[in-house]
Amino acid sequence: MNGLIATGNGPVGVAVIGAGNISKQYLDNLTGFPDLKVHIIADLFDDAAKSRAKEYGIPEWGGAEAALNHPDVEIVVNLTIPAAHVEVATASVLAGKHVWTEKPFSLDRESGLGLLKAADAAGIRLGCAPDTFLGAGLQTARRVIERGDIGTPLTAMTTFQTPGPESWHPNPGFLFQYGAGPLFDMGPYYLTALVQTFGSVRRVAALGSKAKELRVIGSGPRAGEEFAVDVPTHLSAMAQFDNGASSHSVFSFESPRERMGFVEITGTEATISLPDPNEFDGNVRIWKAGDEDWTTIPATGPADGRGLGVLDMARSIRAGVPHRATGNLAYHVVDAMVSINESIESGAFIDVESSAPASAALPEDWDPSTQTL
Repeated sequence: MNGLIATGNGPVGVAVIGAGNISKQYLDNLTGFPDLKVHIIADLFDDAAKSRAKEYGIPEWGGAEAALNHPDVEIVVNLTIPAAHVEVATASVLAGKHVWTEKPFSLDRESGLGLLKAADAAGIRLGCAPDTFLGAGLQTARRVIERGDIGTPLTAMTTFQTPGPESWHPNPGFLFQYGAGPLFDMGPYYLTALVQTFGSVRRVAALGSKAKELRVIGSGPRAGEEFAVDVPTHLSAMAQFDNGASSHSVFSFESPRERMGFVEITGTEATISLPDPNEFDGNVRIWKAGDEDWTTIPATGPADGRGLGVLDMARSIRAGVPHRATGNLAYHVVDAMVSINESIESGAFIDVESSAPASAALPEDWDPSTQTL
């Protein structure tokens, strides 16, 4: 199967593997986009798959093998836990299915590169969250930057700060283990937005810390239980990009004051404030020299939410053109995050070897609700 050649006509068949909480956000959209048809929900736990299938009127459910062997499925949407992402994606590739994976793409370079090579050899497409950069907010910001409203982009600052998710999450331990923490959990949103603006990351330097060795679950049936913290919970990272631009980012689960979604890019002529990169919508603001206040630019374009990248992938398969939220882009972000962790450990700048070609802009009139296939 060649991943750049249409594999059929009509709506693209989809299987979802992983019936956890995030599957609801995806299925709200995947079941409503007329160019997609969800045939089956799969999960390690049959009852979970059955419940989610019944909830959304999906005709079939079962284990992963049932999804991978389904004759009408062209794209597997991989919503498993991060530690299983590469395993499930690789099995999907070997089954001849294109794969969309929830972030992160992988937890390390070796497994991520192995997956890229396996897909390339099989002619299979890989896509990966975040697809928030396809939403109206960040696409509007991209149009503003590309038409020259801020001049040449030079620098960026981003901030994500919270006290941590243990106060509200009933099972937060995995968010403080290897492959998570504020960097791997939230970093993909911010770093993807920066890469889409400045190009590939070339080198990074970072500091990291961990305020507590143990944290306490604050809600749910396990409230009061302690769990171990295995990763840095506050990181301060600098990055330099292909074009010489630079950024400074904070990712923290240690701040009593919440500050999320802060992304400012400064150019030679103005500063632009982007909407939250974890969201699909949000207005853009711009401040030019001499202005007394920010000028708001309303966002235009699709803002449907999680699954936009799956739909773009499906339409691109049929059209025989590249899709936008690619595995190469997602792997480059993983490479940058692994490099940030290595810089924390070594105290040195770390070169980022991979690159990510710029994704094509999404047409302003691109409409998920229109049937095109």
